Amino acid sequence: MSVKIGVIGGSGFYQMEGLNDIKEINLDTPFGKPSDSLILGTIEGKQVVFLPRHGVGHRLLPSEINVRANIYALKSLGVEWVISVSAVGSLKAEIKPRHFVIPDQLFDYTKNRVSTFFGQGLAAHVSIAHPFCPMLSDIMYEAGTEVGVTTHKGGTYICMEGPAFSTQAESNVYRRLGFDVIGMTAATEAKLAREAELCYATLACSTDYDCWHPDHDNVTAEMILQHLIANVEIAKEAAKAVIRRIPEKREGCACPNALGKSIATNKTRIPKETRGKLDLLIGKYMQ
Repeated sequence: MSVKIGVIGGSGFYQMEGLNDIKEINLDTPFGKPSDSLILGTIEGKQVVFLPRHGVGHRLLPSEINVRANIYALKSLGVEWVISVSAVGSLKAEIKPRHFVIPDQLFDYTKNRVSTFFGQGLAAHVSIAHPFCPMLSDIMYEAGTEVGVTTHKGGTYICMEGPAFSTQAESNVYRRLGFDVIGMTAATEAKLAREAELCYATLACSTDYDCWHPDHDNVTAEMILQHLIANVEIAKEAAKAVIRRIPEKREGCACPNALGKSIATNKTRIPKETRGKLDLLIGKYMQ
């Protein structure tokens, strides 16, 4: 089985309408089980696999998501492109609730996440200077514009630990540092996707002004959910527009060969168990 396009749905985005020839896949990985069953189907004439990041019904906190298992499972199905959809808070007045942002930079402020496949006798250091695939990001921007949503191209996504939202002091510091949106999931996914040599980009859907805005200084889940519900439906249409535009071949970005010069350990010194566990990622470099 080989399906090139994966969609990771964020808060409220638990299913992908319009999928035909649906097949539910339950996978186990060397890193445990993914967030939920993976749903394979066709949409816009292309095979797609969908995975709800928090599990159907939103059962998992951001720090509880087994991102390694999620990314590994997608890779094992042949996925090359990962469309991530996530809810974010806005740190800029011009990024209003229900706007979309296609960030091009990340600031990782998480504290308790596992964000690498490596270790246990195998050291690798991928470049994450440009954490989002530029090709896929461009496609996402075109798709957001097509579906009629105000879509901001570029910007920095700060990834916080959660699950609590920011204090007002924290929110103001993030603004002074020049960050654009804040969320709880993209950094770990982007790092692991790069290690897995996947093209990954995020469609960040603004739900609120965090708590810095004088008219929005007490962010509540209820407030966010109102905007979230509206965002999710249009995000699904945007995801379909992205899928339509994805080319057959990956050309013009460094993602497919991210590990090429990143493995530091001599291959003769890699423990057999570790090598077997990571063969899906490193096999082509072990010849």
